[in-house]
Amino acid sequence: MFLSKMTFNQSSLFGQIDDLQDLAIIERPIRRSLKTAEEIEKLTVDEDLNDIERAVYLLSSGQDVQRASVVVNLPNLVRQNPAETFRRVVPKVREVLHVAGVEMQLAAAGSFLTILQDDIILIQTHTHSILQIVLLNLDHRDAVVSNAWLETLLSAIDALPKETIRQEILNPLVSKAQLSQSVQARLASCRILGKVAGKFESQIVKKDLLPLVRSLCQDVEYEVRSCMCHQLENIARGIGVDHTKAVVLPELVELARDEGSTVRLAAFDTIVNLLEMFDNDDRTRVIFPLVKAFCEKCFKADEAVLASLSFQYGRLCHGLSGSFTEEQHLWFLEFYKKLCILGLHLENGHCESQAYPLELERKYELVRKNCAYNFPAMVLFADPKCFLSELYPTFSSLCNDPEISVRRTVAAGFHEVVKLLGPNVHYIHKELVALLQDDSLEVLDALTNTLQETLELATSRGEGAGTESKVSVPELIPALAAAEQKMAASLRWRVHEKLLQRYSCLPRIISGDQIYFRFLQRMFTIITTNNALPVQREATRTLCVFLRYNRKLEQRQEIISKVVDQLAQGRSYWNRLRYLDLCEIAMELFSKSYFCKNFLVPALELVNDPVANVRYKLCCLLPRLKSTIRLPTEKPMLQQLEFCVRRLLCREKDKDVVATIRKIVLELDKIDMTEPYHKRHERDLLDQKKEKEENLLLEMEQLERQQSEGKLTTDKHSEKKRRDSKAGLSVPKNMSGSTSGATLSSSAGKEMKKAKLARSRSLSSHPTTPKMVNSDKPSKGKETDGCPAPRRASLHPVSDESLRSHHFSTTSTAMSTTPSASMPVLIRSNTTNTLDHRSNGGKDTQSRKLSIQRKSNSFGMQSGRE
Repeated sequence: MFLSKMTFNQSSLFGQIDDLQDLAIIERPIRRSLKTAEEIEKLTVDEDLNDIERAVYLLSSGQDVQRASVVVNLPNLVRQNPAETFRRVVPKVREVLHVAGVEMQLAAAGSFLTILQDDIILIQTHTHSILQIVLLNLDHRDAVVSNAWLETLLSAIDALPKETIRQEILNPLVSKAQLSQSVQARLASCRILGKVAGKFESQIVKKDLLPLVRSLCQDVEYEVRSCMCHQLENIARGIGVDHTKAVVLPELVELARDEGSTVRLAAFDTIVNLLEMFDNDDRTRVIFPLVKAFCEKCFKADEAVLASLSFQYGRLCHGLSGSFTEEQHLWFLEFYKKLCILGLHLENGHCESQAYPLELERKYELVRKNCAYNFPAMVLFADPKCFLSELYPTFSSLCNDPEISVRRTVAAGFHEVVKLLGPNVHYIHKELVALLQDDSLEVLDALTNTLQETLELATSRGEGAGTESKVSVPELIPALAAAEQKMAASLRWRVHEKLLQRYSCLPRIISGDQIYFRFLQRMFTIITTNNALPVQREATRTLCVFLRYNRKLEQRQEIISKVVDQLAQGRSYWNRLRYLDLCEIAMELFSKSYFCKNFLVPALELVNDPVANVRYKLCCLLPRLKSTIRLPTEKPMLQQLEFCVRRLLCREKDKDVVATIRKIVLELDKIDMTEPYHKRHERDLLDQKKEKEENLLLEMEQLERQQSEGKLTTDKHSEKKRRDSKAGLSVPKNMSGSTSGATLSSSAGKEMKKAKLARSRSLSSHPTTPKMVNSDKPSKGKETDGCPAPRRASLHPVSDESLRSHHFSTTSTAMSTTPSASMPVLIRSNTTNTLDHRSNGGKDTQSRKLSIQRKSNSFGMQSGRE
């Protein structure tokens, strides 16, 4: 047993040695130098030769690489010395091209095109010599080379004068268009005819070119007929409307009935492109029967042409819509519906694919995709008012098509359909939700590109007609959340980043409470757990946008507190870096005072961060942080920033951070001196605008609170009156009035106290972080933060209330003179009751302050007892 095992190991070892020997035999010696001395000698050129002589020498006795370099450099030689270049170099190039390879031929075509287009030729003979070379190489045996020279000639026609084109191009063209020439030559003649038709007057085109056009339209080869049919559009525009009807239209009718499908398709495309040149009589008598027969024939027996037909169908219907009768209009609409479900069958209201060969199934998929592309045009063709009865089932089938490409195309044009429907946008609410919940990321990506425009149009249309004409927002929220979850679970982080960018429009679409409870926590999760840095930064920006437009003070304080706890004071340095990214975004979105109050201090505290990357990023951010500080009101902030700089200069050990802070110190010293006045002024005006908007949010919140409290008090009073009337109390008339007045005043005071106490309790019951739970122990970070926690705001509301009431009193005074001009539309409807409420005088204000103080004191005692 042992011997057999030993024998096996030896044999395997010898086998490996044999394999190594085989590898050694396969190896070849590696050349140390790319060129030998003899090759280098052949490539060496005398330095005393000038550019023209060197070019002639290389074209005569040089290698292919050297010849190609001369051909590429030919435009520069023409610019420097055109006479010598055309006399000595160009003839050599012409000789070399007879035996040159494909690469040199392509290089020569590009060089001659540059010479013709740059207008650097001074003599007519030079143009003649170049055009002779181009026309000579049109008949090259290699199709790639021949097409390159043809493109050179077609591009050069635009830069050449008419007389040159007539002499150098049209005269040889007559012989090249004959049947005796090759198919390749006749195809080139078709394209040249279409190009030069726009250079001459209609009489010259009719006299000199139309005979060649008729001859090529009746060529024996279908390729030539198809190519000439595509050029009939340029011929028609060259000869004008009158001659088009008499000459071009009969040729198109004949080509549309050709036996070759490619010829018929070319005729159909040309007819669609020339619809505006035909009058209503031609459209009704000639075009409509022709197109109808073409569509029916393609639908029954020519699936290859259906793809192009479906792609042009929208333009066709739009161009002919003004000439259709009701019956013709209905026929084209029904034919479009057939194309949209081609290859599918309906079962229980759902579209499912039928069993077809793979090639035919791909053709049907392309047809339905083109129909989805043309759907906005068909909505316009059918009239948006008739969408529900005529096109909604078709649109629903396209949105639920089994093929991803069809649904992706519908999603890409969904915003166009929303625009056309206008107040009837709620018809397609179900389809919008279905596309948001689609399983394919390609569909979601296509929908995301225009999601912001789609959502804004879908939720803002039909305001005058009532809420039933808008898309149901509560049903959109789960679909939006599901789309984001699906993108987050995939590896396509760019699509996820794009969707988060579109989320910035949500404050204009849904309420702040819906954002707060459905999307805000998700943003925190993405920032702290996602692996893609661009996605994290975009989620940070979206979070700042949500915070910027949130209208509730408690929710804003809750968000800021969570940002500080989870990001600025997070355990992961990655989260602390994201807080600094958030600070950069917040400086763009918020005013300077708001930023300094809520974000600056936690950012400066990161100077003590144990990770050098965080300190390095903080150093880079210091100049921008300093620009947000306004003196003299925020001088303590400036002192704290300077303390951070001194600490970094004295105690920093990381070499990168030290080098950065030394550069930043110089920037901090120059920040006030180097900036021009007009830039500072513009930035100050922008900051004032942001601050006004933030104050407006506070005022709107105060208005809503006062209205809700007034409504609550009114409901209580009405309920009390109903109970008193039911009791049937028998009281004298004069006594009842005084008693009821006293009862109302006392009950109103009690109810207001109860309402405010309940509100304070509700604010204190919000979920808070562990640092905010213990209200007895003061927190250093929160004291310097400037953003008190929700519990602390509920315990001390007097200062904030007095400040906001003072600011609002000045605003209400301005509103009493011009209410419509001083207050935005968002709160204009809420100002009347508030002004009436404030018209009671200063006594009500003082009593309200006293009641607030008593309430706060009583609540503090009660919370202490609890």
